[in-house]
Amino acid sequence: MSEKKVVKPYNEENKSKKEEVAEMFNNISAKYDFLNHFLSLGIDKLWRKKAIKKLGAIQPKRILDLATGTGDFAIAALKLNPEKIVGVDLSPGMLEVGKQKMKKKGVDHIISMEQGDSENLPFDDNYFDGLTVGFGVRNYENLEKGLSEMLRVIRKDGMAVILEFSKPKKFPVKQSFNFYSKNIIPLLGKSISKDSSAYTYLPESVEAFPEGQDFINILEKVGYKDVTSTLVSGGIATIYVGRK
Repeated sequence: MSEKKVVKPYNEENKSKKEEVAEMFNNISAKYDFLNHFLSLGIDKLWRKKAIKKLGAIQPKRILDLATGTGDFAIAALKLNPEKIVGVDLSPGMLEVGKQKMKKKGVDHIISMEQGDSENLPFDDNYFDGLTVGFGVRNYENLEKGLSEMLRVIRKDGMAVILEFSKPKKFPVKQSFNFYSKNIIPLLGKSISKDSSAYTYLPESVEAFPEGQDFINILEKVGYKDVTSTLVSGGIATIYVGRK
C-alpha cells in the first residue's frame, strides 16, 4: 500500500507542511477575513454559532481556540461568558490582524492571541474546560499528535469542538460545492489575495482529509469519548464533538 501524499500549499521539498501553512497564512493574512466571509457567502458565521452552542453544554470558563487565525471562533465563543479565551496560531501575520481586531472590539482583556504549535502546546495538562478548532485540523502536519495534544490540555469531561470542511454526498450540493471549490474559490482567491497557491490548497486539503466516520475513528483512537458529528449546510462542513 503506497504512502498517502502529503498535501502542502507550495509543495517545496525543503519545507515541512507546518512551515508552508504558516507561510501561506502570513501571505494572505491582510485579505483573509474578507475572503473567508466572501467566499463562504457568510455561512461560516452560522457554522461557528452552531459549534459554540454545543460547547455551551459544559459552561466553559477557560477556552482554547486553536488555529485561531484572526480570532473569529474566539470572538464567537464570547457568547458563553468565559473568563478567558486563548487563541493560538502558527502564523504571526494572522495573529497580528487578530490582535488589532480584539483591541478594536475592546475584548483583548478576555481574548489573548499567542503564537504556538497545536502539536506542541505550551499549556499544563487539564488546563482548559473546552477548546475549539475551526478549519484547522486538516492543516496539522501530524494529525494524531495534534489531536492528542488537544486532549491533554482539556480537563476531565472537558469538550473539544472541531469545525471542518467535508465533502457533500448528495445532489445538488455535492456537484455545486465541487464546482465552486475547485473553480471559483481558486480563481477569486488568487485574484484578491495575490497568492496563487493558497486557495488551490483549500480544495486539495479538503479532498485529502479523513472526514466523517474515518475522522471519528481517529478521535476515538487517540482517546476522545462520546464522539458525535453533525453535518451543516448539506455536508459542506461537519461539527465534531468529543469529550475527555
